[in-house]
Amino acid sequence: MVSSIPGRVDHDSVFSPLDLPPAPLTAVAFQAMSSAIIGSIEKVIDGKRGAVELALTVLLAEGHLLIEDVPGVGKTMLARALARSVDCSVNRIQFTPDLLPSDITGVSIFNQADREFEFKTGPIFANIVIGDEINRASPKTQSALLESMEERQVTVDGITYPLEPPFTVVATQNPVEMEGTYPLPEAQRDRFMIRISMGYPDAAAELAMLRQRETGSPLNLLTPVVDSEQLLAMIHAVRQVYVSRAVEQYAVAIAQATRHDRDLRLGASPRATLQLVRAAKARAALDGREFVLPDDIDALAVPVLAHRLIPSTLVSGGSNAHPTSSLADVIYRILAATPVPLGAAGDS
Repeated sequence: MVSSIPGRVDHDSVFSPLDLPPAPLTAVAFQAMSSAIIGSIEKVIDGKRGAVELALTVLLAEGHLLIEDVPGVGKTMLARALARSVDCSVNRIQFTPDLLPSDITGVSIFNQADREFEFKTGPIFANIVIGDEINRASPKTQSALLESMEERQVTVDGITYPLEPPFTVVATQNPVEMEGTYPLPEAQRDRFMIRISMGYPDAAAELAMLRQRETGSPLNLLTPVVDSEQLLAMIHAVRQVYVSRAVEQYAVAIAQATRHDRDLRLGASPRATLQLVRAAKARAALDGREFVLPDDIDALAVPVLAHRLIPSTLVSGGSNAHPTSSLADVIYRILAATPVPLGAAGDS
């Protein structure tokens, strides 16, 4: 049962608003809402439809997003545009070397009037948390996110405080070879459902950006296109997407193959398999389907798995300073060698 202490939750019974399903969402309504969110983000991020769709996939699959690229290509802009397109609570954390764990989770302060400690929540208590340049903070500070990202709760001074759903961390980071960065540990990287790279815009998109920003930032003109209840309904609809036994076996076979591949020292974790299937369900829903296809698994294998893998032979620069392209090649090779299940959409 729920503890009588305000904000404290017993581990044997954690209640989520998603346990009570919202009103059913029709396929037409789902497509209209997802199109509205994508259209809103693309008012700011032009020519990056793939990155925008992956960001929305993470949000609907109840995961966390890591955006990695060189400075100035729109990482934070994508995170802020996504946050402004939905009517949810949003907090931003600027990660710096002197940032403390309590600056993220919150701190207990002694109240002189009441003669007791009072918990002051940190910026992690929001539906969407934007972590800007996450790898500029120390590993100790980065670890403050581990519990919240996995268990959707924060424990301070022995008291556990639940995080209200939906809860998504959208973090940006610079390549590890940049000055002033700390490599994200394996446990931290494994909690991010998808890692994407923005890349440089093409000439047309860069010209459009110059025109859009002549008089101000288009981000200031964005308004929410869905509210929190609608977003929860979309998330619940994604949960209901059907995954056949054959597709589940296909996802497991891919994960197992990474653990035995000659070119990999660290393969995909069971958490990675679970998140691959969850992301595939969101992709299927965005595509207007009520079931997952092997194509969904194939399309998401690289963004879901690549950042979790460690090659057998590392290049210089740290434990996660490996070229993404080589890891993508390994995943493509594994996909090519893994038999695709037949009739995967309709079996049971």
